[in-house]
Formats: sequence, structure tokens, C-alpha cells
Amino acid sequence: MAANIEEAAAPHSTFDTVLVLDFGSQTSHLILRRLRSLNVYAEMLPCTTKLANLTWTPVGIVLSGGPSSVYDEGAPHVDPAIFDLGVPILGICYGCQELAWRINDKNVTRGEAREYGETDLTIHKVGGSNHVDRLFEGLGDSIHVFMSHFDKLVRLPEGFVRIASTKNTEFAGIAHQTKPIFGIQLHPEIYHTYRGTEILDNFSTKICKARQSWKMENFIEKEIIRIRKLVGDKAQVIGAVSGGVDSTVAARLMKEAIGDRFHAILVDTGLMRLNECQQVKETLQQHLSINLTIVDAAELFLSRLAGVVEPEAKRKIIGETFIDLFEKEAIRIEEEAKNTPLSGKVEWFLQGTLYPDLIESLSWKGPSATIKSHHNVGGLPARMMNGQGLKLIEPLRELFKDEVREFGRQLGIHQDLVMRHPFPGPGIAIRVLGEVTPERVEIVRKADHIFISMIKEAGIYDQMSQAYAALDTNRVIKANLTVLGMIILLRAVTSADFMSAEPFEFPFDLLKAIVRRIVNEVDGVSRVAYDCTSKPPGTIELE
Repeated sequence: MAANIEEAAAPHSTFDTVLVLDFGSQTSHLILRRLRSLNVYAEMLPCTTKLANLTWTPVGIVLSGGPSSVYDEGAPHVDPAIFDLGVPILGICYGCQELAWRINDKNVTRGEAREYGETDLTIHKVGGSNHVDRLFEGLGDSIHVFMSHFDKLVRLPEGFVRIASTKNTEFAGIAHQTKPIFGIQLHPEIYHTYRGTEILDNFSTKICKARQSWKMENFIEKEIIRIRKLVGDKAQVIGAVSGGVDSTVAARLMKEAIGDRFHAILVDTGLMRLNECQQVKETLQQHLSINLTIVDAAELFLSRLAGVVEPEAKRKIIGETFIDLFEKEAIRIEEEAKNTPLSGKVEWFLQGTLYPDLIESLSWKGPSATIKSHHNVGGLPARMMNGQGLKLIEPLRELFKDEVREFGRQLGIHQDLVMRHPFPGPGIAIRVLGEVTPERVEIVRKADHIFISMIKEAGIYDQMSQAYAALDTNRVIKANLTVLGMIILLRAVTSADFMSAEPFEFPFDLLKAIVRRIVNEVDGVSRVAYDCTSKPPGTIELE
């Protein structure tokens, strides 16, 4: 149905962009977040990216950390052409080792012991007018940093000078004597490197000379212009909405850009939360004046999911079914619009894909691995990606969740909706561990409603980033009863960007009260457990 095209006038064509090449570190995305917090735009691509394939030139390049050893057979290495580009380069951890290893493969070896956690970094100033002191400019003689490495530089690469060290790492910071190339063993993106943002600020704004112009109001104005140019004067756009902040912000933006030529479609999958469809209808139609069609497809989805237990299979089925329905809606909209001012062909399909969706759904041959496919990325059927039919438009694909929320505020969306917890496109289907049945969906729906209602009543809803109830379909017995019931799993996390997360620390009396209500009021439940797993190693959703 839709071709996943490279959209014209992407942000890097407007904003000075720092390119982060990812070697598979779990914290690579934090480099982007730190840079964007400085109003410097950054994008991340796999470390295997060939410079010749780029259609744009970054103002600087960051080589991330990674789990491999640079001297291992099959270890990932960067395209040598980046060193001829003439832009500043900063290697972090593995990236630092990559810089040294490329010059001489004897420069890096395994250390006697792992250096992990917080330590003190001594800064060595070279002096004079040389550029090598600029990375740590303004940071004094020492700072507290976070380290995580086994391998280390055992000698100084030719052409470089030492700019930092720790007790265990003699060459914890290096700089090329004549070129703006730097390597640091520490992780400036980690919170525990307390002045890490200043290091990235020095690199991006002082060394790379990046303009700090990445601001939501600027992005909105340019994105509306880009959408109008991309869509044209007559074409119509359809888009999936769920009531969550991502799809609502995307819909509001499209309404702002092309008016009533945008048609929002809410598919009632039978996998929604309690009263979800009515709430979405009120928000989009009454408050945001967006064209909205509600498609009742509960029976279709549940019938296609019958007997399916594998999470990826659920996501693929749901993605396929969504697109089946959207194809029909596109035909209906075109037929109804004939001989009206909105008679243009439906050519575009809107989705609220975010940057974390892309990062988690795309893998490369190397240390990174796909965690799961998102229903609006890897879960889409092949015909959306092969050049047939509608073209895919994803105006939020460069943004993190907190940026989308700020985007929503700039568009005038109410704070309650802006701060609403995410709800996955596949809905309750991926919150039922095992086969999805109407009875199991209803159990989750009721338990989730109790959980979220009591969180809101306690006034702590905005303190967490996401909370929900899921169902473990294993059966356990209730005390003094012969009836077997299933297990409700409660999950609540805090997160800055949904790439990592920590469990929310509930007041224990409140948690007990929530458990008591669910066990007493939801038929079919024998036990309730609270999931305290961080991300990583877990994911926020259970499937």
C-alpha cells in the first residue's frame, strides 16, 4: 500500500547536524539526547554507514561506544572516508579505541581489570594556542566521570597527545596535534559524568561550530512548510490515531498543514482501554476539529489473533489488519470526496513513528540487535514498503518522546493529553502473554482501569512515564478456593526518552491497595505482581 520514501527537506538539510555513528552501545541514544538538549541537532546511523551513501554533510561526527573489541575478527569498523571529510571527530570508549587501532593495531589491548563505574579524571593541558585543550575547556584540572571498559589504549597513537588520564587508564583522553580529532575513554552521555554535557557542548558548539537552532518552534514552522510542499495542493492524507500523544500531535500537525484534506482514522480493534474510543472522539473531533472516522473492527482483529501466542506474530497480524482496513477507508474517502473541493486522490499515509521506534526496530550486522519490531515500523506488511500505493509520511520520526510533548504544547494541545502515558498500537494484544481472547482482554481492561485510576487519584500519574496492567495467563489458586485464576502484572516506569527506564517506586500502602482492589473486583484474577525490571535488560512492554 505505501512506499517508505526518503522525505524531502529532512531536518539535517536545515539544521547543523552532528552525526553519531553507533557501534552498538546501549547508551548511544543518550549522546543524541545530550546534544539535542543543547539545541544542537543530531542523528544516529550504524557505524557501517558508507560516507558515499550520505546525501548530506555533518558538521561533526561522534563514534559511540560498543560491546566489541576493536582487535577481534569481525569487529565493526568505521568507513575510513570519514577521516577525509575534514570535520571534527570525537571517539567515545570503543570509538576512542577505534581511532587508536586504525593507526596501529598494537595501540589497544585488554586491560588487567575492567574499569567500571565512577572515577576521577585528571585533565592534562597542553597549553598555548593549540586546539587540543578545547574539548575540556572550562572544566578545571579534574572531573568526576563514568567509565565502562575492559580494553584500553596502552600507548599514544602517532600524531596524538594525551589530554586526560585516570588511575587505571593512562590515555583516557587523546587529541590529534593538528586535526580536530579527539578520543575519550569516559562516557560523557551518562548521567554520572556530571559535566558530560559540557564536554559535548565544547565539541559540538565550540569545535564543530554547530548552530544551536534546534528548537521546537523552529521545527514546527519548517515542518509545516515541508509537509505542504511534499503533499501538494490536492492530495489527501489518511492517518492512524489512537488517542496517544504521538498520533495526536502528528494529526494536529497535519491538520495545521493541510486542513480538512487530512482524515484521521481510529480503528476500534477490540484491544483498546476502557472508554478509549469515546475519549479519542471527544479530543480529536470536539477539541481539535480533526476529521475523524471510527472503524469498528473488534471482531476482525480478535478472529485473526485466535490461537496466536508469539509476540512478533501478533504484531505482524495486527499491522496487516490495520493496513487492510486503511486501504478500504482510502477508497471510501476518495469516492465520497468526488465532485467536492476535497476531490484529490488519497496519496499519503500518516504515522506517528518516533526516533526510539526506529532505533529499536532496525539492526545492522554487528553488535546491535533488534529488540522487537514496532507495529508502525518493522511490523508493517511488505506491500507498504515496496513502492506500491500510498506513500508513508512520518513527521515525528526524528523526535524523542519529550520533544514530541514539547511539540504538542507548541501546537496548543492540552497538557493532560500531552502528558498521557503511551499506549502501543497493538493495544492490549501485547499485554496478554499468550493467546488473545475477548475474556482475557476484558480482564486486562478492568485491571488497567483500576490501576491507572488509583494512580491518578493519588496524584502521581505525571511522576511516571508509563504504567499499565498486563496478564500472565498461567493459572494459580486463590486461598481457600478451588478456582484457578490468572496473574495480573503491573508495570510502571520512569524514563527521559523511553530508550532506558527504571521501575517507579510506589508507596507500599498504595501498591497494596491497588492489588487488593484488582484481586477483589476483577473476575478471573488470583494474584497480582509488580514488575521491577529496568530497561535494559528488559523492555517497557512485556511483548
